[in-house]
Amino acid sequence: MRLIALAAALLATTAPAVPQAQQGPFTVEGGRSFASLQEAVASIGEGRGTIRIAPGRYGECAVQEAGEIAYVAQVPGKAVFDRAICEGKATLVLRGRAARVDGIVFMRTLVEDGNGAGIRLETGNLHVSNAMFIDGQCGILTASDPRGTIVIERSTFAGLGKDPTGNGAHAIYIGNYGSLRVVESRFERGTGGHYVKVRAPRVEILDSSFDDSMGRNTNYAIDLSNGATGRIAGNAFEQGPAKDNYGTIIAVAPEGAKHSSAGLVIERNKAWLSPGFKDSTTFVGNWSRDSLVVRDNELADRIAVIARR
Repeated sequence: MRLIALAAALLATTAPAVPQAQQGPFTVEGGRSFASLQEAVASIGEGRGTIRIAPGRYGECAVQEAGEIAYVAQVPGKAVFDRAICEGKATLVLRGRAARVDGIVFMRTLVEDGNGAGIRLETGNLHVSNAMFIDGQCGILTASDPRGTIVIERSTFAGLGKDPTGNGAHAIYIGNYGSLRVVESRFERGTGGHYVKVRAPRVEILDSSFDDSMGRNTNYAIDLSNGATGRIAGNAFEQGPAKDNYGTIIAVAPEGAKHSSAGLVIERNKAWLSPGFKDSTTFVGNWSRDSLVVRDNELADRIAVIARR
């Protein structure tokens, strides 16, 4: 019996260990984890699921072809995607039914044609919250999907526009989507283009800040390129001194009135000038022939309320 026990003990110490499942930073429901973000996306396929992303700095990117996927940082602000580009477009290229992005940081999204983005939305709905888009070209860039909706909440867009080569676009560019809602978000340090450029026919831009004091080569804070109805309210605007276009803060239909702007409400906003800003400007430039509702805004000296363009 002593020999049997000794042999059993020897086998226990020399038998190979059972390999453990490799844990990756991208985890989906059921505890499955993946080494790459694209593998996690593929595992959801045409279904619905959440990918939880561990803290870290990643060069990963992914293309979502179908389904409804939530991309969620396990710790908000600690999942950082740096110089991560798929298809020469963006860190996340989205053409599924819907996507949600929560707590993720997108940095240095630079491509040769100047349109690199943290998120490139081609079809489907999008909900972004608690995200940061820093020192790239575009934060969010979309195609057109008239049935789609976009919501952006509590997010930061900083250092976006032209890159050092001179290429670049806008902090947010929304094509002919059904609607855009931006709430409690911050725009600052623009390096070219507009902070928000949108072609959607319905917009809400609420309780957000547009700090252009450190901007350079910037244009409009908000560009409703083809007109829109909705509401722009409770925002703060600082007009910076280093602009390509300093004459207007909010532009309505500067590229042609394809949508009605009748009754668009612009109210309870504050706007002031940086100390280095030496010119006069206009809060709302109206290129449409529609009547807007512009009321109860607190404007500094040398900012006219509204002008027909």
